[in-house]
Amino acid sequence: MTPASFAARLAVPSGPLFFPVTAFGPDGSLDLDAFRAHVRRGVEAGAAAVFACCGTGEFHALTPEEFEDCVRAAVEVTGGRVPVVAGVGYGTALAVRYARLAHAAGADGLLALPPYLVVAGQEGLLRHYREVTAATPLPVIVYQRDNAVFTPATVVELTRTEGIVGLKDGLGDLDLMQRVISAVRTEVPGDFLYFNGLPTAEQTQLAYRALGVPLYSSAVFCFAPEIALAFHRALRTGDDATARRLLDGFYRPFVELRARGRGYAVALVKAGVRLRGLDVGEVRPPLHEPSEDHVKQLAQVIERGHALLDEDSMEDR
Repeated sequence: MTPASFAARLAVPSGPLFFPVTAFGPDGSLDLDAFRAHVRRGVEAGAAAVFACCGTGEFHALTPEEFEDCVRAAVEVTGGRVPVVAGVGYGTALAVRYARLAHAAGADGLLALPPYLVVAGQEGLLRHYREVTAATPLPVIVYQRDNAVFTPATVVELTRTEGIVGLKDGLGDLDLMQRVISAVRTEVPGDFLYFNGLPTAEQTQLAYRALGVPLYSSAVFCFAPEIALAFHRALRTGDDATARRLLDGFYRPFVELRARGRGYAVALVKAGVRLRGLDVGEVRPPLHEPSEDHVKQLAQVIERGHALLDEDSMEDR
């Protein structure tokens, strides 16, 4: 898949972008059978792409061997029906190694996570992402967040780098994003992808859509695909009333619950997948499991979300 064809497939997604969790067995080892089942369910439910071994997939907790096995399993399960994008990160040397492992495993593209720990200047960040991109022929989406925050001028240079096709924003600075989009539009006319990559991105997607950012990651799709699909459809059709109803009745309560524990952006999602009947195991340290009470509250939030869908269905009759 060329960078151009990859970008074209993601530009107008048919469904949510799926960021699967990584499954572990009772002893903490990788459970590829459960992972395959999770990915398969997501693709069959209507995912437009699979982003394997990214933040929700606990990239930080995987060995290189486990990473390659997971990416290969995702590629096998999808069978070319949707693109598979693999997360890569750490320092430049390791990010290059992970990029090559993803390429060997058959991934269609890469999501380049922030470098490990260090706070680098713009020149160093640009060199890092260019070296990662040059390591394989795979198209690259750069993830802006935490210690990897770019000026509009740097993003312009990223867009001029062969193989870099998009920017995923996990920072949430809408003023900066507007300036980035404006600078790229002015300096490098063409198709460049922008993604809302904030946790539970649906919560902010109405604002990002107004900036011209139609793409967003959906961790909710992991455990409540029906709700995520309904929200995605509402955005695509301009049904803001349904979008706001889901925001008020499901997404806001979920986000408020997610905020009650560190690491819940992953751990609570994984608990949600288990609630839906697929045992994907627990999170690996240093993350920790949600409390029993929080899991019960999550089940209630999911139930309320499905009740909203039932109400919408009744109104359509």
